[in-house]
Amino acid sequence: MVDAFGSRRRTMTGAATALVHDQRVRHVLIVEDEVLIAMVLEDMLDIMGHVVVGTAATFADAEAAIAAGGFDLVVADVNLGAEPIYPLADRVRDAGIALVLATGSHRDTLPARFADVPVLEKPYMMPAVEAIFEKLS
Repeated sequence: MVDAFGSRRRTMTGAATALVHDQRVRHVLIVEDEVLIAMVLEDMLDIMGHVVVGTAATFADAEAAIAAGGFDLVVADVNLGAEPIYPLADRVRDAGIALVLATGSHRDTLPARFADVPVLEKPYMMPAVEAIFEKLS
């Protein structure tokens, strides 16, 4: 079955820790200041069988969520309002947690230290989200 995002819908059976098409189920923290954009990504991840453990729309909320833990992947917009996410991204990586940066700009605008971090371009498209998550598995 194909859903509204142009992706094949997958039916999950069993525990949330089941594999989704040979892909590990991720527990994801979304760091995004645009509520509708966060909701779209959350829906896409849900369709893919992943678990969104929370969203953070401000730098302070993101810091608190990162300190609380409970996730194995962070998808973070590179700008929260006028603040770049880079100091938080550094902490996520230093903690050994997988990171995906999201941006509406070009990848080459990111600092060189994030050259190895997967980048998800906005607007989100289901095939691109699926491809990033398949690479992370």
